[in-house]
Amino acid sequence: MKKSLDKDEFKGRVREWATKLDVKVQAIALRPMTNKWASCSTAGKLNFNSELLEYDRDVADYVIVHELLHFSVPNHGKLWKSLMRAHLGDYERFDRRLKRLPAAVRKRKS
Repeated sequence: MKKSLDKDEFKGRVREWATKLDVKVQAIALRPMTNKWASCSTAGKLNFNSELLEYDRDVADYVIVHELLHFSVPNHGKLWKSLMRAHLGDYERFDRRLKRLPAAVRKRKS
């Protein structure tokens, strides 16, 4: 397992991916969230569940890319899946890892 990220490193990863994906991000926040791993607004604001800092970089990248792609593809259809695969390969493995978390967080969605 790769090491987890601290808050500044996580935000740096968001900025790196945003540049790569040509997404204009206005604000990045890490905060406790009870039902989701992340959310985004059309104004370019991103919120990430602070619990993501406990997991390794690959899982963080999965949630980051997942959310950033919603700026251009607002659903989980074929195009979104194709873009996820293009950037992360077998991205489903990260989704499966998040779903295997303890029952208290298992219901979360990205």
